[in-house]
Amino acid sequence: MTDLHQLITDRILEQLEQGVKPWQCPWLRDHSGASLPQNFHTGQHYRGINILLLWLQADIQGYSSNAWLTFKQAKALGAHVRKGEKATLGIFYKPLEKTLEAGDANYPTNASGEPVTVAYPMAKAFYVFNLDQIDGIERPEPPALMPDFAPIEAAEQLLQASGAVIHEGGNRACYIPSYDEIHLPDRQRFQSEANFYATACHELTHWTGHPERLARDFNGRFGEQSYAFEELVAELGSAYLGAELGLNGVLE
Repeated sequence: MTDLHQLITDRILEQLEQGVKPWQCPWLRDHSGASLPQNFHTGQHYRGINILLLWLQADIQGYSSNAWLTFKQAKALGAHVRKGEKATLGIFYKPLEKTLEAGDANYPTNASGEPVTVAYPMAKAFYVFNLDQIDGIERPEPPALMPDFAPIEAAEQLLQASGAVIHEGGNRACYIPSYDEIHLPDRQRFQSEANFYATACHELTHWTGHPERLARDFNGRFGEQSYAFEELVAELGSAYLGAELGLNGVLE
C-alpha cells in the first residue's frame, strides 16, 4: 500500500513539475467539454485521485479527449491501441471488511474477546489509454466551438506588438523556454474571449523571462521558491495586463 501511495505521489509531482495545472482549464478539451474523465466503454466518470491523474496526463500529452479505455476494453470494441503508446496509471480502490477473532494479528487491544469486524482499504493499480492513442473506434462528436469569437482589438495589438512566437492549436497552454514559443489551444475552444486573452497574457508574462529579455530563473522545480515566484509573476502579469485591457478572465 505504501509503495502504491508513493507511486501516485511521484507521478503527480513529476507532472506538476512541468507546470500542469489541470484544475484550471478555461477551454473545452473534447466532446465532454471540461467534464470529468470518463470510461468510454462504461460511460462512468472516474473518481477520487483518478480524476487528477488522468487530467494531468491528458494535459501533458495534449490529448483532445477526456475518454479512456483499458487495453481489453479497446480490444472488445474492435479497436486497438497503437504500437508504442504508453498507458496511464489509475487506482482502483474498494473498502473491505474482515472479521477478526481474539488472538488474530491486528485484533484490537481494547476489544472484549468477541469477534470484531474491522474495515480496511484495498487499492491496486490499473492502466488505461486515452482515445487519442486508440485506432479503429468511432469518436464522439467534437465540442461545439465558440462560433463568433470577437477579437479584442487592444489585446490583439498587445500580442502582435510583443514579437512573441505564438502558435494556436492543440490542447495545451504553455510557454516553452527552450524554443522560446507560446502554445495556446484554438481560441474558439475557450469559454469566452476574455479567458483566451487572460491565458495568453499569463503565457506572455512567462515569455518575458527568457534569458534574452528579463532573464528570470526557469530552473525551479515544483515546490521550490523559484518555481512559485515565476508562477506568481505570471499570474500578476496576467492580472495587471487584463486590468489594463479591460478583460474579465480567469485567474489561475
